[in-house]
Amino acid sequence: MSRYLRLTVILMLAFCFAMLTACDASWDRKVKQSQLTLATPSDVATFNYAMNNSPFSVFPFIYQGLVTENGKTNELEPALAESWKVSDDKLRITFKLRDKLKWSDGKPLTVDDVIFTYKDIYLNKKIPTLFKDFLRIGNQDVFPEIRKLDNRTIEFSLPEPFTPFLRKSASLAILPAHALRDSVLSNDANGNPQFLSTWGSDTAPEKIIVNGAYQIESYTPSERIILKRNPYYFRKDAQGQQMPYIKSIIWQIIPSTDNHLLRFRSGELDSLRVKPDTFALLKREEKRGNFSIYNGGLSQGIRFVTFNLNQASNSQGKPFVNPVKSRWFNNLAFRQAIAYAINRDRIKTNIYQGIGELQHSPIAVQSPYYLSPAQGLKTYSYNPQKAKQLLTKAGFQYDSQQQLLDKDGNQVKFNILVKSEDQTRVATAVQIQQDLKQIGIQANLQTLSFNTVLQKILTKRDWDCYVGAFESAIFEPNLIALFWTSNGSFHMFNKGSKSKKRPIIGWKVNDWEKQIDQLFQEGAKEADENKRKQIYAEFQQIVAEQLPVFFLVNPVSLQAVRNRVENVEYSAVGGLLWNVDEWRLKGEG
Repeated sequence: MSRYLRLTVILMLAFCFAMLTACDASWDRKVKQSQLTLATPSDVATFNYAMNNSPFSVFPFIYQGLVTENGKTNELEPALAESWKVSDDKLRITFKLRDKLKWSDGKPLTVDDVIFTYKDIYLNKKIPTLFKDFLRIGNQDVFPEIRKLDNRTIEFSLPEPFTPFLRKSASLAILPAHALRDSVLSNDANGNPQFLSTWGSDTAPEKIIVNGAYQIESYTPSERIILKRNPYYFRKDAQGQQMPYIKSIIWQIIPSTDNHLLRFRSGELDSLRVKPDTFALLKREEKRGNFSIYNGGLSQGIRFVTFNLNQASNSQGKPFVNPVKSRWFNNLAFRQAIAYAINRDRIKTNIYQGIGELQHSPIAVQSPYYLSPAQGLKTYSYNPQKAKQLLTKAGFQYDSQQQLLDKDGNQVKFNILVKSEDQTRVATAVQIQQDLKQIGIQANLQTLSFNTVLQKILTKRDWDCYVGAFESAIFEPNLIALFWTSNGSFHMFNKGSKSKKRPIIGWKVNDWEKQIDQLFQEGAKEADENKRKQIYAEFQQIVAEQLPVFFLVNPVSLQAVRNRVENVEYSAVGGLLWNVDEWRLKGEG
């Protein structure tokens, strides 16, 4: 072959390669234009809604309950049920399902699915789901009765008025009987329902049947979930167009929030939760990066420090908490001293960049049930000297190096547990560590992945101190009962056990915990709003005085979203995704 011919062939091949590359790039841009890319800091623990304990999950995309909450107004709106009615005596709630509902596999979604979900899953004694707490009436195992009235109507009968029921039903997804019934009725080798291990993270996506706006197309562990439109989703717009509008969502699993920032700035992500330490940087880049920062108002959640008050032992008789430490943690003066020792103003200024407010209550400030300091709520201002006085008065002492010792001469030191994925929370824990050092306490950081943290807190119970967060409540305080009542699934600071196979020995419930239990029972039965406010005001005051949890800073909720995403209705109450089925991408139909 001549040099000229060889050169001609090389040039032609180069031209073809360039054209193919250009086509690929054009195709990539086109695909990216028709899909949304979001990020989560935690991998999937399960695809089984009833067995999930993590707040980071794919379920907001793929499931619906009977009703839903408007993320802006917090009003209840129809979801799978087109209407509902509460009887005059408040003892019966009747739901009427929409006509011709379908699951993502095209099978009919009926009243039988609702009965199966509530009776055979949520209220099944053999299934340890936290959602049982949502349906428990009073402090005993008393639950609603359910019956089918006709093919589209179902009635819940209550033994006594239970005001939170309607709003709680918004959090209870309806699950497919035809796909899950066999796993509920059959047992594994240990005698447990196979349902407990059904739809784990290793399940093929096509087997996961859903009723939400999206369904799972694929899952790559520790990397991403790809969601596609559910063609049988019940919602259509006023013009009759099938919703959701966005065809595909890529949900990237990125543990580091620093990497979230890098990928958003490089254009890989369409949205980013804006932390206070990155707000100024991103605000300067809004126009160039073609995105907008939404201000959702003060967060509805709580950021807190808590100690493990559990005085019980495991089934082998080993205490969950070292008895020496347990005596410190269960000493009210000790907890009060910690509250006075933490410089929350410095946390607000240095870590939250002033973008937030000091937090005092377990109930969100937007709530009509919120009790403010001006109304008499007890608060704690930074006062390390007062902290030391409280400790010495309670029998603690200081050695020649100003290290704190208890009355038996034990040095006061413990671990602060914090999840590794949230750098803001880690920075907060570091400052708390420094503040405690000023009063002679040695606190060591224990930084672990969030799934491991949940295991330690909710299952193993082997932790000392935790810097954490939890969703609060706006219009229905009973929604946080699972955190505050002694038998609640997330009662982390003194976690009991209902499991006969994993019993705990010597579990003690404090008198003030029993008071909180009683107040939540009264609040759930009471329909008069003024009386409910008095009940939940007393609850807030008990928390402030007993300090099972000490609150830190309530940040402003900020979210950056690309301008190509339309119809975003971001709020601290509803979060980012509450109306994801209404979102559109510019240029898409």
